[in-house]
Amino acid sequence: MRNRIKDLREDHDLTQQRVADAIGITQRKYSYIETGTQALTDELLVKLADFYNTSVDYLLMRTNNPSRYR
Repeated sequence: MRNRIKDLREDHDLTQQRVADAIGITQRKYSYIETGTQALTDELLVKLADFYNTSVDYLLMRTNNPSRYR
Protein backbone atom coordinates (compact mmCIF):
# COMPACT_ATOMS: atom_id res chain seq x y z
CA MET A 1 0.00 0.00 0.00
CA ARG A 2 2.71 2.47 0.96
CA ASN A 3 4.53 1.82 -2.30
CA ARG A 4 1.38 2.31 -4.33
CA ILE A 5 0.69 5.64 -2.63
CA LYS A 6 4.25 6.78 -3.23
CA ASP A 7 4.15 5.50 -6.81
CA LEU A 8 0.94 7.43 -7.49
CA ARG A 9 2.47 10.61 -6.11
CA GLU A 10 5.61 10.19 -8.19
CA ASP A 11 3.66 9.21 -11.32
CA HIS A 12 1.75 12.50 -11.02
CA ASP A 13 5.00 14.44 -10.45
CA LEU A 14 3.77 15.73 -7.10
CA THR A 15 5.65 16.61 -3.97
CA GLN A 16 4.72 15.23 -0.58
CA GLN A 17 3.83 18.79 0.42
CA ARG A 18 1.35 19.16 -2.46
CA VAL A 19 -0.46 15.92 -1.60
CA ALA A 20 -0.41 16.67 2.12
CA ASP A 21 -1.95 20.10 1.49
CA ALA A 22 -4.63 18.57 -0.73
CA ILE A 23 -5.71 16.03 1.90
CA GLY A 24 -5.35 18.33 4.89
CA ILE A 25 -2.33 16.96 6.76
CA THR A 26 1.26 18.03 7.31
CA GLN A 27 4.05 16.98 4.99
CA ARG A 28 5.71 15.18 7.90
CA LYS A 29 2.60 13.10 8.58
CA TYR A 30 2.32 12.31 4.87
CA SER A 31 5.95 11.21 4.83
CA TYR A 32 5.25 8.91 7.78
CA ILE A 33 2.32 7.41 5.87
CA GLU A 34 4.48 6.70 2.83
CA THR A 35 7.16 5.02 4.93
CA GLY A 36 4.68 3.07 7.05
CA THR A 37 5.56 4.83 10.29
CA GLN A 38 2.00 6.18 10.52
CA ALA A 39 -1.04 4.04 9.78
CA LEU A 40 -3.64 5.30 7.33
CA THR A 41 -7.05 6.10 8.71
CA ASP A 42 -10.24 5.40 6.78
CA GLU A 43 -10.69 9.14 6.32
CA LEU A 44 -7.23 9.57 4.78
CA LEU A 45 -7.73 6.56 2.51
CA VAL A 46 -10.90 8.12 1.14
CA LYS A 47 -9.22 11.50 0.72
CA LEU A 48 -6.31 9.92 -1.18
CA ALA A 49 -8.65 7.88 -3.38
CA ASP A 50 -10.62 11.03 -4.18
CA PHE A 51 -7.45 13.02 -4.83
CA TYR A 52 -6.07 10.42 -7.25
CA ASN A 53 -9.51 9.56 -8.66
CA THR A 54 -9.08 5.89 -7.87
CA SER A 55 -10.60 3.34 -5.52
CA VAL A 56 -9.62 2.59 -1.94
CA ASP A 57 -9.20 -1.03 -3.04
CA TYR A 58 -6.52 0.09 -5.50
CA LEU A 59 -4.70 1.99 -2.75
CA LEU A 60 -4.93 -1.08 -0.50
CA MET A 61 -3.62 -3.28 -3.34
CA ARG A 62 -6.78 -5.37 -3.38
CA THR A 63 -7.00 -4.78 -7.13
CA ASN A 64 -4.62 -3.76 -9.88
CA ASN A 65 -7.33 -1.83 -11.68
CA PRO A 66 -6.86 1.87 -10.88
CA SER A 67 -10.32 2.81 -12.18
CA ARG A 68 -12.76 4.26 -9.73
CA TYR A 69 -15.93 2.28 -9.06
CA ARG A 70 -19.07 3.45 -10.80
